[in-house]
Amino acid sequence: MTLLCYNRGCGNRFDLDKNSEDACLFHPGVPIFHDALKGWSCCKKRTTDFSEFLSIVGCTHGKHSNEKPQEPLRPEVSTDKGDLKLQSGDEIIFQGPKSAEALERERPSPDEPKSKLPLKVSPSLSQILQNMEITQKEAERKKGDIYVIYDQSGTEGTNHSIIKSFYQGPETNAETCTHHPGAPVFHEGYKYWSCCCIKTIDFNAFLDQKGCTIGKHRWIPKQDKKKVACRHDWHQTGNQVVVTIYAKNATPDHSYVEANRTALTCHIQFENDKVFHQEFHLWGVADVACSFVSMVPSKVEVTLRKADPVAWGKLEDPKAKHEPELQDDDDILLLIMTSYVLFFKSSSYDC
Repeated sequence: MTLLCYNRGCGNRFDLDKNSEDACLFHPGVPIFHDALKGWSCCKKRTTDFSEFLSIVGCTHGKHSNEKPQEPLRPEVSTDKGDLKLQSGDEIIFQGPKSAEALERERPSPDEPKSKLPLKVSPSLSQILQNMEITQKEAERKKGDIYVIYDQSGTEGTNHSIIKSFYQGPETNAETCTHHPGAPVFHEGYKYWSCCCIKTIDFNAFLDQKGCTIGKHRWIPKQDKKKVACRHDWHQTGNQVVVTIYAKNATPDHSYVEANRTALTCHIQFENDKVFHQEFHLWGVADVACSFVSMVPSKVEVTLRKADPVAWGKLEDPKAKHEPELQDDDDILLLIMTSYVLFFKSSSYDC
């Protein structure tokens, strides 16, 4: 009975009874493939042709062997966790980034509740704001009571609603004021107040809507903040997206940034009376728990942690639909007051 010799470079069949010490000519080394050269570690001959490599005659004499040679030992590979070791035969599966279609299917809703991001205020900004507050208080002290000019007969009430009450004396302050604390909204033909959302198409019906909140009259025009646009841009790293708003000397006490996984709201008050307010519908998905806001004298930076380490094509999703923006109270009410103040001055309606 003949057996097959498994010595490298031999492959002949042999009779076990006639297996002498020099019957087999083989390679005791291992094959080497490097820079297109092929050869055996036990001899110096190299070739680029694979057929010639297989035909290289063995360099060592010995007995034939019907035992398969053992594979060379490979070092164990440890993961960064330290407790898991992968052997040479273990299967390792690497998962690539998700496709755009998969990300779109798994995209969270922009209507999820938003959380306020923590604010990190630099010491330099805190010092500047403190100096600004001292300067402002000193200026107000020199001016004295600037509101006395409004305490005169015939001053209109300035709470939101159509003006139906006028200042006739100190006794007027005891009256109840029914008003709208929200802002007027005009969208797609509908008119309503943001505080009660009773929508109507007819403008006169909108003007006749009774206030939804009871309080005191406000005879002094509200010193509303001036809503302005701000230059802003963004950049990204492997796992973060940074939105930079160039608002100088922002006030932390009157500013906030809210976000959910796919939407961002920035409300920044800066330089005392300016307000930047904008909604962002994010292109990707953010990890809100690991996101934060940094405030320095020259700008505000919103750092969003990416939920998936993929590159964002843009900051905002171009397919997102933006909600109607609330109009400034004074801009809307100025038009209403101009048209109707003469009528209400001649009437005797109570507020």
